[in-house]
Amino acid sequence: MIHADEILDRIKPGDRVLDVGGWASPFNRADWVIDLQPYETRGYYGKVGLPASQGGEREYFTRDTWITRDLCDREPWPFPDKWFDFSICSHTLEDIRDPLFVCSELIRVSKRGYIETPSRLAETCRGWFHERIAGLSHHHWLIDYGPNRLDFTMKLHVIHADRSYTLPPRLYRDLTVEEQTSWMFWEDRFDFAEKVVYGRDMMREFLGGFVAKVAADPRFQGLAPDDPFEDQVLREQLEATQAELSACRDRLAQYEELNPLVLGLARRLRGVSRLIPPLARLSRSRRSA
Repeated sequence: MIHADEILDRIKPGDRVLDVGGWASPFNRADWVIDLQPYETRGYYGKVGLPASQGGEREYFTRDTWITRDLCDREPWPFPDKWFDFSICSHTLEDIRDPLFVCSELIRVSKRGYIETPSRLAETCRGWFHERIAGLSHHHWLIDYGPNRLDFTMKLHVIHADRSYTLPPRLYRDLTVEEQTSWMFWEDRFDFAEKVVYGRDMMREFLGGFVAKVAADPRFQGLAPDDPFEDQVLREQLEATQAELSACRDRLAQYEELNPLVLGLARRLRGVSRLIPPLARLSRSRRSA
């Protein structure tokens, strides 16, 4: 979370604070946490070399104020309207199946808050998780930020298959933490909606249009084209495919060499099979005589 210190500055003494989806790295100043994962396993990020918690040293929440439940079950969270003075929802909305419901509950139970997700730029780059995958593979949504607004678009699988819809790995490696992240402070409420993209033309406009916009940005000139490292990966993949095809040709040639022998044996077997009924009849006639 890139604005943890500013969030602490905005929270007043005595404010009631909620952390939504904070299991992997809880915000310690939160009095309450709501997450699908249990209290006992909190701080997962600490196991993978990232901060196990943030927002101060002392944990304000307890086992009793850690609510374990599905955030998206379409049942109201167990809090009154506008009960929290501040809520935090950091790197959660991109992971879940129904961010629209979570946004509606954030607004209902909180007076103000902070939201943070990966940026469209980071989610469009290959090389974060894998050289051939855009962004992180488990993220469900591409999220665009406007003035006090979030727009969610399903992260279509075609983004991983069509390189023209993505940006190369070295661009991601050169991004600052701020460029990898999008965020928003909000008060009272914010707008949100799902954007539906279907058909090749809309996909090209939404995904390809974003790539073209980034490539035209002076900050990223020279970074948008594919880099030599990625070309080397593709060459190695091509060489491996060609070697496999060559092995297949060798096996086929061996089969073609054996084929005449196989055909000759088949003819002989067919000839023997034609002789079996007359021989059987002859044997029966000799036994009867």
